Amino acid sequence: MSMAHEMGFRLSKQRKVILEELQKVKTHPTADEVYDMVRKIIPRISLGTVYRNLEFLSSKGLVLKLGAPGEQKRFDGTPEPHPHIRCEVCTAVADVECEIEIPIIPESCTSGYRVLSTNVEFVGICPKCQAAQQ
Repeated sequence: MSMAHEMGFRLSKQRKVILEELQKVKTHPTADEVYDMVRKIIPRISLGTVYRNLEFLSSKGLVLKLGAPGEQKRFDGTPEPHPHIRCEVCTAVADVECEIEIPIIPESCTSGYRVLSTNVEFVGICPKCQAAQQ
């Protein structure tokens, strides 16, 4: 039984292709980049459809949506919480490739918020941008 079926909805062909393409890459693509990937398989799909389906998949916890408010969002096909590192110059995002502890906030420290997710993000300058600054 698929994860989507267990969650009470089925994945349309479009959603399935978007999810599969996202799971193939480690680049944390933007919606536009996902659109370019999916168009190779479903040529007639619209950018709006890709945006809506990424939002849907994100709302169901099947993909992670990364990026602070006002930033272009990037999407991750690995939905389990894991740390990322983002380039402050070009906004590229990579997974942190070692085991680090994801912090857990005690309920007494949440100021009454109900915690929905945890995002650990380190910010730096990627090797490509460092080389360009030399």
